[in-house]
Amino acid sequence: MFRNPHTIDYPAILSAAPHDGIANVASFLQEALPSLWRDAYLNTVTHPTNLVDLRLGSFDYICDIYSDLEAKGEVAYDQTAQDRVVAAFGTSGGNDTHNARRSTRWINHDEHLAVTERDHGHLIALCVGGSSLRLNVVSQARTLNRGRSSQGKRFREMERYCAQNPGTFCFSRPIYEDSSCVPRWLEFGLLKDDSTLWVETFDN
Repeated sequence: MFRNPHTIDYPAILSAAPHDGIANVASFLQEALPSLWRDAYLNTVTHPTNLVDLRLGSFDYICDIYSDLEAKGEVAYDQTAQDRVVAAFGTSGGNDTHNARRSTRWINHDEHLAVTERDHGHLIALCVGGSSLRLNVVSQARTLNRGRSSQGKRFREMERYCAQNPGTFCFSRPIYEDSSCVPRWLEFGLLKDDSTLWVETFDN
């Protein structure tokens, strides 16, 4: 089972949400969770960070663009520290990449995907409303991405729920074990129509 001292206590967060309609619960989570994700990331990363917020369609992305620090001469060049996404969150719906084209210049996963067991996976699936642009692309275990393993089947089930219920608040949080852009785990969560949170952490 996945263990991490910086795991988010989602049941505790949800218990503090207003219980006067799912829209208000979703709004509360969208306000409360990003700072917790940032703190969890900052507590585990070992290099200087440059956290910025970007938007693709109906989803927001918290990103660590380390290369900007290098380009400005604020840090020494570090071949092991790569730009990466900290979390992606928003509401499920149609795919819309029109407003995202300026935000995708910096993530390059190709060197990690020469291994045949990995795919260009999406943090937010296209069927959920995610973008096909690089910001939304991550190196993902093929059995997970294609739903071939037991974890993959659960992952696909969660994505289907979001696709079949437009307007569902959902999030994807890559969790890293080193300074690369390849997550060791992928956390995916969604707010069900009964105002309960469904969160799973998958090996990657």
